[in-house]
Amino acid sequence: MENKQKFISQIMTSKSPVRSCEDVDEATLSFAEIKALCAGDPRIKERMDLDVEVSRLKIMKADHQSKQYRLEDNVLKHFPEQIQQAQGFIAGLTADIQTLSQHPHPAEGFAGMELLGAAYTDKTDAGTALMDAIQDVTSEEPVIIGSYRGFGLFVKFTGFPHKLSLKGAIAYNVELGTDARGNLVRIDNALDKIPERLKDYETTLANLLQQQEAAKSEINKPFQYEEELRVKSARLTELDAEPNIGGVSGSESAA
Repeated sequence: MENKQKFISQIMTSKSPVRSCEDVDEATLSFAEIKALCAGDPRIKERMDLDVEVSRLKIMKADHQSKQYRLEDNVLKHFPEQIQQAQGFIAGLTADIQTLSQHPHPAEGFAGMELLGAAYTDKTDAGTALMDAIQDVTSEEPVIIGSYRGFGLFVKFTGFPHKLSLKGAIAYNVELGTDARGNLVRIDNALDKIPERLKDYETTLANLLQQQEAAKSEINKPFQYEEELRVKSARLTELDAEPNIGGVSGSESAA
């Protein structure tokens, strides 16, 4: 019967016996499995279940290996880079806070601003002079136009409005408006936020260090279901080699 099924399969698939021996084997196996199922062979169900389980476990193992590669990449490259960057910002912000403490706001009045070599002690005059100095800049590269509270005032032209940055150990960008005194308030606000930015980076650094340690603890962990995969794969191989399941039946051998 199974030999007859071989011949029928060759005709139905329009393939010659020589060119389609592998396909014929697959068709015969399928027929043998159907016959075994009809005979109530429990090995068929076991094999089908194992095939699904082994496939699922192999996918899980591949995912585990992929995660291991990502963890190694994070531990060896990404975390060190991000930690170094955060540490750099913390050092710079700390230095700039010290600069601010050395150039505090007076109890009353204005801290003073230097613009294009001229010193301004009046806030309104300084704001107006700042606007004038900014408008004269046409370079797309930052140009220093003065200083304020220990920070350099740099301006570049990339379209209106001009871009202003305060440079200490770190640069702080300030969005300018059209009001002279209002721009000085914006500059002070940018400087006043430095301690807050320092706290943010300290929190970021602490989180990065914690994540790095957690990642290190996960590296080289074996696949949790490795033994289960080994056992089930071995059993599946055994079943595939048995007659009427994965191997050749006795009647086929005789044929």
